[in-house]
Amino acid sequence: MASCKESNGDTWEIYQSNGWRWRRTARNGDIVGASTEAYVNKSDCIDNARRNGMTCNPV
Repeated sequence: MASCKESNGDTWEIYQSNGWRWRRTARNGDIVGASTEAYVNKSDCIDNARRNGMTCNPV
């Protein structure tokens, strides 16, 4: 799993669950966004998260 934190306090997680997926969690712990499909490649998952607003770099 890889994750990073935005300046507004949101956390982005890149994780494996039947492929690569992402999830965005608000500062209060609520999940406010998630991938609707699994990706074969981690890089494709990260690209999709970036198209959905991720600006930090997951490590």
